[in-house]
Amino acid sequence: MSSRILYLATADARGHLMRAQLLVHALREAGAQVEVLTTSEQGQRFLQHFGIEAELLSQHYAVQFDSEQNMLRQATNRNVAHYLFRPGRMLRDIIRLGRRLRSADLVINDSFHPALLYMGMLPGWRRKIVHVYGASLKVALLNNFEGMSPRWFGRLFGWIVGRQIDAARARIEHDFAYEVDDAKAPMLYRLPTPVALAAELPGQAAAGAAVYLNPHFSEPSLADALSAGLGDAGLGAHLVGEGYGGCSDWLGVDPLWASRAAQAQLIVSAPGMAALSIARVYQRPIILVLSDQPEQATNAARAAQLQLLHRVVTWRGDAGDFQRQVAQAAVQLTAAAAPEPTGAPGRERAQARIDAWVSCLLNL
Repeated sequence: MSSRILYLATADARGHLMRAQLLVHALREAGAQVEVLTTSEQGQRFLQHFGIEAELLSQHYAVQFDSEQNMLRQATNRNVAHYLFRPGRMLRDIIRLGRRLRSADLVINDSFHPALLYMGMLPGWRRKIVHVYGASLKVALLNNFEGMSPRWFGRLFGWIVGRQIDAARARIEHDFAYEVDDAKAPMLYRLPTPVALAAELPGQAAAGAAVYLNPHFSEPSLADALSAGLGDAGLGAHLVGEGYGGCSDWLGVDPLWASRAAQAQLIVSAPGMAALSIARVYQRPIILVLSDQPEQATNAARAAQLQLLHRVVTWRGDAGDFQRQVAQAAVQLTAAAAPEPTGAPGRERAQARIDAWVSCLLNL
């Protein structure tokens, strides 16, 4: 009898959804029955581009950002409080998920959806729930509670959430720099962030720079300055970002973006786990567009520690300054880069990552 898996991928950004579509396809190929839930209509449409039909759980829980991908902490805390304590929100989702858990062998919570955090500490339900999260995201989540007022309440709430995470059947902590054979403790697994296998593209399809900005980026002058900076460096660009879909040369979604990034001279993205993983696996230099998002700041610092070939640029509202930052970073990275002559080693590394995830989840 095949394994029955329920996969809940939050749609706050697209890293959770990209990871979900990679693993869902791989798990189905391995014989598992996998159903997918997500938390926004935009997330549903994104997954459809990758051949995944997802059911909408609810749209009440979401981290809040501005148009430059800066996290809005007060708005996020307010949204989470409304989700937790208003009747008909989290309680309704718990009742709905409870029905679905009856027929599931395993439930994947990617990442930190409050309903499954709560359910993951209760008898009966906890034995089926696995929390999947980036190493830097967990630190950012718990640190966020430290800044709440009154301080004792923030610390108490952080302690409760930490206990909820640890109480579930298992936890899978991923990071762009982990290796396949990393391990930590029973029921806490360390795995490298999964990466798409790069498809072969026609020679003319390879871009000088493969750019991806997640949907929280929608400030027009930022996009224009970024494109202009790459042009100043003599690079053509393949531009992808839902926040800019339909603007100039930007595409909203490109299912082949990972393949284009694997074969580009240069990657440009915010320092999320997915983009950094592609850069590491396919050994491509990357420009990191840094904003006020705690876990991504941690990721950028990690990239520096690991000596990943990268440069950091920061948008401060000055288009001319940002254009110069991007151009300078692009010139430096393309001069220093020595890309692999073939993508075969990268595809082997990507396949090993996916295989490790499938093995771990099916064993659970």
